[in-house]
Amino acid sequence: MFLLALMWGLSIPITKLGLGSIPPMTFTALRFMVAVPLMMFLARRELRVPRRAIPGIIGLGVMGITLGNVAQSFGVQGTSASVATILSATIPLFMVILAAIRFKQSVTPLQWSGLLAAFVGIALVAVGSGPGVDDMSRTTTSGVILMLISAMGIAIYYIWSAELTEKYGLMPIAAWNMLVGLLTVMPLAGWEMSQQSIHITAQALVAITYLGVVVTVMGLILWLYLLKVVPARVAASVQYLQPVSGISASAFLFGDRLGLMFAAGVGLVLAGLALAASGKRASS
Repeated sequence: MFLLALMWGLSIPITKLGLGSIPPMTFTALRFMVAVPLMMFLARRELRVPRRAIPGIIGLGVMGITLGNVAQSFGVQGTSASVATILSATIPLFMVILAAIRFKQSVTPLQWSGLLAAFVGIALVAVGSGPGVDDMSRTTTSGVILMLISAMGIAIYYIWSAELTEKYGLMPIAAWNMLVGLLTVMPLAGWEMSQQSIHITAQALVAITYLGVVVTVMGLILWLYLLKVVPARVAASVQYLQPVSGISASAFLFGDRLGLMFAAGVGLVLAGLALAASGKRASS
């Protein structure tokens, strides 16, 4: 769990490093150009799926990768790495809301209070991040909005993928939807490359490889292993550990200024996450 929290927690600061020389859509495409062949190889014995699964796989790839990851890349570009890290940790909040809508589940007053606390925390994080010492550590309103759009898109992806993998298996669904996402991002990346220059530095290559292999593929495999050996609620506590490594790395790499308002916001977000995920749901 600590290893996974470290791997996933470092993803936002490392994305920030890669975006220093490669624009967002191209960066996302390169990340999945690394991840997809490896994932297809690992799932090679399970790739056959029925035709009725294809529409869902296509929708999943577009939602999770084209929307979720592209919005995240633009959001990371427009926020400090510390702010982006804590905003990316709000995915479970959106999962609680979307699951309640999707499965018509009631949300308890305790969970509502957790959601409210977390969104107040998001506002404090955004306001308390400071002006930034340079462009790499500056937070914009559009960046915050894009990070929240990304969190919602990825939350939908997780809920939808859980339904599909229960029917058709995780490895084939993961492999095919990654491929769909890559194929839909590539034309956008091609257009982006025609509009601006791309500089693939050694630092960017390390970032792309880390995100493609460690975060996307190894992270998924480790997450699945955790779900088998510990209760899901315990495994989900990784979400609370991620910001620790992410914010620490952001402060070290980019000199993010972490004031009292930012710290209060982080505390509210993490407390809100704990409350939103706690207890049994009220009966519908």
